[in-house]
Order: sequence, then C-alpha cells, then structure tokens
Amino acid sequence: MTKSRTLLIIVALLASSGVAQVRSTISFDNDWLFQKADVESGNLADATFRKLDVPHDWSIEGPFDAKNPTAGAGGYLPSGVGWYRKHFRIAADQKGKHVFIEFDGVMANSDVWINGFHLGKRPNGYVSFGYELTDKLKLGGDNVITVRADNSGQPASRWYTGAGIYRHIRLVTTNALHLEKWSTFVTTPQVNANEATIKIATKISNQSEKNVPTTVEYKILDSNGKVVARTESGAVAVESGETGVVDSELKVANPALWSLETPNLYKAVVTVLSNGKPIDSETVSFGIRSFEFVPATGFWLNGKNFKIKGACLHHDGSAFGVAVPLAVWERRLNELRKLGVNAIRTAHNPPSPEFLDLTDRMGFLVMDELFDQWTGAKNPFDYHKDFPEWSKIDVADTVRRDRNHPSVIIYSAGNEIRDNHADQEKAKATLRGLVDTFHANDPTRPVTQALFRPNIEGARDYDNGLAEILDVVGQNYREKEILAAYKQKPTRKILGTENTHDLNQWLALRDHPEYSGQFIWVGVDYLGESAAWPNYAYGKGLLDRTAMPRPVSYQRQSWWSDKPMVYIARRVAPAIASPTDPGYEVAEQKRTQTLFGDWTPKNLGPHEENAEIYSNCDEVELFLNGKSLGSKSKPVDDSPRNWKVNFESGTINAVGKNGVKVVAEFELKTAGRPAKIILSADKTKIANDWNDVVYVEATVVDANGVVVPSANDMISFATSGSGIVAAVDSADNADHDPFQASQRHAFQGRCIALIKANKSTGQITVTASAPGLAGAKITIGVKA
Repeated sequence: MTKSRTLLIIVALLASSGVAQVRSTISFDNDWLFQKADVESGNLADATFRKLDVPHDWSIEGPFDAKNPTAGAGGYLPSGVGWYRKHFRIAADQKGKHVFIEFDGVMANSDVWINGFHLGKRPNGYVSFGYELTDKLKLGGDNVITVRADNSGQPASRWYTGAGIYRHIRLVTTNALHLEKWSTFVTTPQVNANEATIKIATKISNQSEKNVPTTVEYKILDSNGKVVARTESGAVAVESGETGVVDSELKVANPALWSLETPNLYKAVVTVLSNGKPIDSETVSFGIRSFEFVPATGFWLNGKNFKIKGACLHHDGSAFGVAVPLAVWERRLNELRKLGVNAIRTAHNPPSPEFLDLTDRMGFLVMDELFDQWTGAKNPFDYHKDFPEWSKIDVADTVRRDRNHPSVIIYSAGNEIRDNHADQEKAKATLRGLVDTFHANDPTRPVTQALFRPNIEGARDYDNGLAEILDVVGQNYREKEILAAYKQKPTRKILGTENTHDLNQWLALRDHPEYSGQFIWVGVDYLGESAAWPNYAYGKGLLDRTAMPRPVSYQRQSWWSDKPMVYIARRVAPAIASPTDPGYEVAEQKRTQTLFGDWTPKNLGPHEENAEIYSNCDEVELFLNGKSLGSKSKPVDDSPRNWKVNFESGTINAVGKNGVKVVAEFELKTAGRPAKIILSADKTKIANDWNDVVYVEATVVDANGVVVPSANDMISFATSGSGIVAAVDSADNADHDPFQASQRHAFQGRCIALIKANKSTGQITVTASAPGLAGAKITIGVKA
C-alpha cells in the first residue's frame, strides 16, 4: 500500500487478486490540520489550519511565561484548546468492511467526530482508546475526522502533561467477523528449561448478518520466525451479533526465556478461518518467563532471586515535549542501564505502547502505573473529577492493552493517594474495586499502590486493612515503616515504589532480603514540578534532560552495577539561591548544586577541595599530579570515600583495584580558556523514521581538549544533506529559549542538537559554531 504525502489519502482494502485482506492496519499520523483556538471547529476553514503530522505536542512550542496558568508544575508552558482535522477517502467498493480508528493518547479531555458525528470523549490523556467509524463513513467520498484536545483547565497536573495528539494513530480495517480489540491474551502458566506451556485466549466478534462457522489456528514463532508450535481449534460457531470466546494451549520445547540479560521474544499468530480461508489474523509479541514476589526473599525471575533496581520516569522527552521519538527513550534506558537500573516505574500514568515494546526488547522490568489521584484532588482540574466514571474503564483498557508485555511485572493502582486520609472505608472500597478490575483483566500479575504516609494519624493503612487489599505492599520513602510493616505481618510482600538517592535508603534494600526493590526518584530530569520561576523543570535525576549522567548517578552505579567503576566528584557546601554552574558567575536562578564532575573550581589558587569518590572496587588510590594521596578500602556501609585535597591545577585521578589488579580508572583535568567546539554523536547512522533521532553533543573545550565547565557560549548548529535540526537542548532548567531552534547556550560546557533525517538515503553533515571558538562538524549516515 502506498502512503500519499498529500492531505487526501485513499484507503484501498482489497488485494489485487480479489481475495479479501484479513486485516489492514495503517499509520494515520500524516497530513493533519491543526488550529489552537477555543472555538467550534466547524467555524474554521481548512485554510486557517496549520499542516502537520502527529505525534504533536503544541504546548512545548511555548513560550515559557511565569504567568501561564500551568505554573511551575506544568513547566510554565501554555495551555488551551487544540483542534485537529484530517481528510481521507475510503474506496466505494469497501462496503461490508469495518473500519476503526485507534489513538495511543490524546492530551487531554479529547472529543472525536467523524463527518460531524460525535464518536465520544476521553478525559484521561494517557489512556489509549478507539472508535468504530464504519456506519458514518462516506464510501468513495471525502471523510473528515476531527479531534478536540482541551487542557485549558489549569492547574491540572503536578508535572508537564503536554497538549494535543501526542502519540500515534492507526486506521484498522477488518471483515465483519474479526478478532476483538485487545482480546488476545497470551500467558505462560508453566515454564521450565525443558518446556513451556503457552495459553492463548481471544474473542471473536461477529458483526455480520449471519452465523459464521469458524476454526482458529494458533502458531508460535521464535525470534527467527520459525514455527515452534501449532494447533487448530475445533469448529467454533459465532452467532450474528455475538462475541465468541476461544482459547487453546500449546507446548514449546526448550524455550528461550525472557530475562534481563536475554530478553527473548516470541510471536503468537492467531488466525480465524471460515471454510479454510482466513477471515482475520493478529500477531502478538510475548515472552516466556516466570516470576513471583515472595514475602521473605523478595523478587524472583525464572528461578533467580535479585533486587529490583528501578527508576521512576515521567513521560516527557524534554525538547520534544511529550511527542517523544522512541530513540530518545532508547538512549535514556541505555544510560540508566549502565548505572545498574533494571526496572522502570511509569510514574504516574500508563506509557505509550511502543515504550513497552522497547522495554520488552531491551530487558527492563516495568511497574505499569495508572493514577496520581482518585477522588481526592491534588489540583483543581486534575483527574479526580473524572475518576468515579472513568477509572475502571481506564484500568480495563490499559491492562488489556499491556498484559502481553513480558516486561510488565506489576500494576500500580495509584501514587500517594490521599483518599484514605479523608475516608478510610471509602478508600478501601475504591481500592478493592480497582484491584478486582485489574485481576479480572489480568489474573497473572500482582497489584500494588504507592502508599503515602501510611502511618499518620487518620490513615493507619497497615492496621486498618487497606494494605491487605494489595498483592504487593508498596510505599514511597520511609523505608523503616515498610520494613516494620513486614515485621508486623511477615506474609506481606513489600516493595519501595519511590525512594531518594540517599545511602540509608540503599542500605535498607541491600540488607533486607524481604525488601523486593526500590524505584529511585527520579531517573531523568523532567519538565514541570519546578520550585520557582525561572526554573521550569525538576533537576535531581540520575540523568539530566540531555540524557547525561549527573555526578550523583555514579554513586548509584557504585551500589547497583556489578561492573568495576570509579568516579571523582567535587563536593561543595550547599548555598541558598546558588547557580548550578561551578561558581564562575552568579545567576538569578533559585537552585542548588553541590556535586560537580570537574576539577575547575572558581578559585584556582591554594584552597581545600572535597573529593568524593564513588566506587565498587575493593581499594581506591587517589593521585594529584602524579603524587599519591593515599588509598582507602571499600566502606562496609558503601559510603563514598572522601579526601580533603589541597587544590592544585592539573590532573586528579583515581585508580580502583580488586586485590592487586587495577580494574577501573578515572581522571579530571583543570580546564583553561575556551578554545574550540568538539562534536560527538550517539550513533553513526539514522533512519528516515519519525521515531529515530541522533543526539549530537557540542562540548566547549580548551586548547588541550578539556571541557570548560564555565562555558555558556551560544552554539549555532546547521545541517546539510539529508537531515534537519529537529530541536536543541541543554541541562539548564532555566534557559527559556525555544527548543525548536538551531542555537542554544552551552550549559556547564555542553548542549545538544537533536538531528532527524528527512530523506531515505545519503548523509547528514552537522556543523557547530560560536564566536571566538573554532567550529566543528560531524557526519551521520542515513540508512537506506
């Protein structure tokens, strides 16, 4: 099928042979019209709309403004109403086909129309949904799909939500008899090294005017596409207007298990046949694995016991807003994995479906979280007003969408819910209803909740029965409380759902086998939840918004990673309203930074510096300009190794040893004056695909190639060839220049350009320049 790049697309749904396709799924992302306006869409002519493709987040285009009603929680970015419109045609000979539209997410309070007919609304901007278009289509004529997205009610969230059709859309066409959406459910109830039992259940919907005798074929394909199991059902009679439930069981010999180290994936192909001919078919990716939470010993995967070392993630991609190319998540996850992270909590909402595809492929565990509030409001216009009507629907749809992902090991019914502080009995009834809905749609996974101060007066969740409703008891922070809750009732399975970077929280996990794991707040800096203008982002992640590890992340790496490592941080005393640069120039930014990854303090004269060494090595020796400052053994409590160092310009380096063998080294050098720009890219090739992007990092260095941490030069980027600068960014959470630009101030010597391909062949040359600095260029290939 050829996809036209014009506003009018033709959807042809018959194969040239005249045999009906069993199912057609095409991207519906291209050729939309957009208008930001709080008026009736019918009053706006097409000519007044802007042409664009989705996914699209119009809010990230700014501008930042302290007066925006989203305030610091929403990153001081704009809110309002956006209208989207798309024209398309479906061939006249498609009568009898059934056509559906699927949205992965629209932010927020969406309404959808087809040819002026209102299909429905969906308040929750994080939930995937869809509608059938069949009866309202003009076959052979012009059809218009219209979407209204409204986030004008503010404040509505504690973090940046974005605005618009920010996830993908598909158009799905089936025969009248077809597999029901999200009904295919693959489970692996029995798994061992020799054999795995695979159960597949699905639903067949018959929207034709007659009863249709069918059979169902089930095939299991390994990662190479080889059929490793096959079976076929007996006759299945699905009456007109009814839905039939069918299931089957298959055996896979010597299964390749899904694990963190080897995330092997299989495909289940379910085909509905009538008189031997395929009527509908669906392919579902899944993994073969077993897991469990055990009260006394924590988490087990495929018979292996280990700690869940997780990070919480919000859903924005910084410069891309919430319309995030998958390559951004892949880079972030790769960097987090280097730090020892093995799990992700999707805080505090369901992620995009392709994010879970990625965690499946990369081998991360996932806590799939649903809500940040129930009926108790955290903001005047948040989800609390829609919770009574929509919560169980949103749970059911999300679980049915996500339950085949092997990376998903647990659901969360909510984060820091306040309902129990107001009415314990009502809160327990609400939680029971949610847990029952989770289990009704997926009985194979446990449900938790990130409990909020469960021991305060008026709650007492560990005494009043609320904690017992959960399959796994989760709690944010206060590790002593959750460990005491286990001691109080040793049948409890416990998990840290949100935790700080602090040493005592790590020791609680390290030293207690019953404590299954923790999720650090936060994995990556994110837009919103700002303390005050001019900051518009939260800045205490393991990674900054450019996916660069912060110094504190290496302390986490020393605790969580098995790979030998050593890192030097320079710790300074905290100061109120201090800048986050190394002290060269006071900026009007209310933020603090106490750790720096450089050996270039403002004062280059004689003074004392605090060198903080993070390492998992048995022994670390520190050197300054070749002179040993002594060795220190690994502390029993995993705390950093600290030296008071009389500062000298030059080189400070740390050598890590296990026994007598040197296994890790790290050094910092004092920087001179800025001299030039160097460019690096996180990959050498890119595809001409919306989901692909290359991070090109510009670093300001001195004549010897040492990063100058005080450099804040305005770096101008340009491209030639087959690509564009899609956005620019830095780790400065108070830089109000637009992301959709080709220049950015360096922050602590660094900034990035995010490069996309606009052709399917050739190469992209990226150049970077700044007044007074020698420029640089780099070339990226485009995948054919």
